[in-house]
Amino acid sequence: MTTGALSRREQAIVATETADRSMLRAFLETDRLYSAYALCDLDDREFLRTRWGVASVAGRPIAVVLQYAGYAPQPIFVMGENPGIAAVLSTIIKPRAAYVAAKKEHLAALAGNYRVEAGPAMLRMWVDSAHFRPFPADVQRLLPVEIGELNRLYQLGFASWLPASAITDGLYYGIRVGGRLVSAAGTHVISRAAKLAVVGNVMTHADFRGRGYATAVTGAVTADLLKFCDQVVLNVRADNPPALAAYRRLGYQVSMTFEERLIHRTEPPWSGWSGTFRRIFARKES
Repeated sequence: MTTGALSRREQAIVATETADRSMLRAFLETDRLYSAYALCDLDDREFLRTRWGVASVAGRPIAVVLQYAGYAPQPIFVMGENPGIAAVLSTIIKPRAAYVAAKKEHLAALAGNYRVEAGPAMLRMWVDSAHFRPFPADVQRLLPVEIGELNRLYQLGFASWLPASAITDGLYYGIRVGGRLVSAAGTHVISRAAKLAVVGNVMTHADFRGRGYATAVTGAVTADLLKFCDQVVLNVRADNPPALAAYRRLGYQVSMTFEERLIHRTEPPWSGWSGTFRRIFARKES
């Protein structure tokens, strides 16, 4: 990275790619609830789908950027000091487009390399066994063979169809009315090593909302997760009062506000010219 306009401290930043899970875990644990997804991604099954960049000063990590493969745009997560985040995004993790999770103060670090689209504020909520309030209801744990019904409830297109492994590797509960699946909740990621899990994919069919079904299925998933997790977290839009009320009924509380934004890489039009010139001259010389 160029250092001409950087402060003395910024000139000392070294950005590298890393697969050092011990170092990453120690860094992420300093803000456990914010980094919940990333901590879960250190488990063997998820780690193979990730790429990590770390920025260090004098050998001490000051920032981490995670890129998760398999989606388009690819999700990325940033944590740490802004100069370090900017250094990693300039030299190591450089997707053309991405869906980023970041604290509001990190948006400035993204702006140097990306155009950041507008988006709603998000809330990270969490609960543990001491705060959890069960919500008894007639719910059923879903099986992998029921993935078709689950996808029909979610109304997913073919390109984003959930595979049966989403239920096999995760944990899903549903409510049926007249034999029809009308509400469900599940997990995005679970880590027994970190004793942490992320609840997601909460959906109730429009015809059956307002009956407490979302609270019931989320509560069932949460109750099972808390048998082996220290904390369970979830994300919700700050402008979604019904969802907030449902989760608070279960004992979830807000830990922080953060941003989920679509970002597009911005580069000067001449950024790729040097490689083009080298290819032209190489052909002339051959």
